[in-house]
Amino acid sequence: MSRPETLADWQALAKSLSYETRAFIDDEFVPAESGETFATVNPATGETLAEVASCDAPDAERAVDHARAAFARGDWSRLAPGKRKRVLLRLADLMEAHQHELALLDTLDMGKPVSSSLGDMSGAIACFRYQAECIDKLYGEVAPTGEEALALVLREPLGVVASIVPWNFPLMMTAWKVAPALAAGNSVILKPSEKSPLSALRLASLAREAGLPRGVFQVLPGFGHTVGRALALSMGVDCLAFTGSTAVGKQLMKYAGDSNLKRLYLECGGKSPNLVFADCKDLDRVARHAAEAIFHNQGEVCIAGSRLLVENSVRETFIDGVIEAAAAMQPGDPLDPESFMGAMVDETQHRRVLDFIRRGREEGARLRTGGDALPGPGYFISPTVFDGVTPQMAIAREEIFGPVLAVFGFDSEEEAVAMANDSPYGLAAGLWSQDIDRIMRVTRRLESGQVFVNNWAGGDQTMPFGGVKQSGNGRDKSHHSLEEYSELKSVWMSLAT
Repeated sequence: MSRPETLADWQALAKSLSYETRAFIDDEFVPAESGETFATVNPATGETLAEVASCDAPDAERAVDHARAAFARGDWSRLAPGKRKRVLLRLADLMEAHQHELALLDTLDMGKPVSSSLGDMSGAIACFRYQAECIDKLYGEVAPTGEEALALVLREPLGVVASIVPWNFPLMMTAWKVAPALAAGNSVILKPSEKSPLSALRLASLAREAGLPRGVFQVLPGFGHTVGRALALSMGVDCLAFTGSTAVGKQLMKYAGDSNLKRLYLECGGKSPNLVFADCKDLDRVARHAAEAIFHNQGEVCIAGSRLLVENSVRETFIDGVIEAAAAMQPGDPLDPESFMGAMVDETQHRRVLDFIRRGREEGARLRTGGDALPGPGYFISPTVFDGVTPQMAIAREEIFGPVLAVFGFDSEEEAVAMANDSPYGLAAGLWSQDIDRIMRVTRRLESGQVFVNNWAGGDQTMPFGGVKQSGNGRDKSHHSLEEYSELKSVWMSLAT
């Protein structure tokens, strides 16, 4: 498929698409056992794209049985690492060959700009390739002993992994969860968000084409309170990996405890601080980056730089720069490669963000720009900046998951760090300064799983992604995620003397 270049190209490609809407269980596309479906809707137009199988507990039970059978069979779990590597590299190649189709599915399904979706595809493909290349480079250990024994520490796959992924980066988040779990030799059951299931189902067909054995990778579309709950409570699931809200993460912890104490990896909410000190070399450039940190992907980003902390001596000038940058980031047609922002994922999220904007006004924050819903069709909201925010306000404490920026001022390094850490979350933080001593001090003191210094959201597949406090306990990307999906086995062999 040649690369679409223009709005007209993407519109033409969209008209040619067909959608797989059935669950993928034991290498076959099948309807939900109940026959129930749900509508997946294009949030830019309000039009229904497809009716998708709505899986529930019986479908989860079937998938778990097939996943356990596949694991016991061993044609993936005990396959030589180099052979697993080749299969996953083939899958990455197929994803690359179909990247425009996959990107378009995510754009139509959840409203993000297609240029952003293409970037997600690059990340997803890179993740599969990185984890595939790690497979035959993850060593066990020989422990130090005397001559009378040989002590080995082996790494083995966990068994059945259930991955529950969000709607904001549908296929990229899928890759972050699925690639390392498969690379480690596990059977994987994927539950995509009901708001963005289409690319996951297309991935299933590519995985089959790549040569993954029956039952090793399955996809169950449906709702969290039905099929998601069933997977979390299943005694046949050995590990649950989740990206989503902190409230749901806490519920999944209860389910894991109520079932089989399954291993649980959570990547949850964020309310990330972005600290700007007056000694920055180019404040206009930093202001553009600060705007991108919150308005990228319509603000529907777990690490969105939603709390902007600016040294008071430059705050007014800096906010002017952010507002100027925001003016060039207005929402547009997601199929237009020139659009920076697209539509909110659905009507519910659209109403939620507008409600937070209303509360910000009522609580006394000063609206500097935006705050408007764009006329329909579709669920569009303009980039919104509030100044004069205090730490007690809802827009300062709660994860909005929309294009809403809360700006604070500070006078000292101590005050900035205290404000930054005044949150139940700790997923990401940003720091802009030219003072290396300050950078080292503040980086150490920020309560965050990730700190971006003089950038926002930097990193590649070699860097782990995850948070602290109520932002979760798991790590995606890097070889650390591959280690999470494996089990350690200690073997002590007594030797004849």
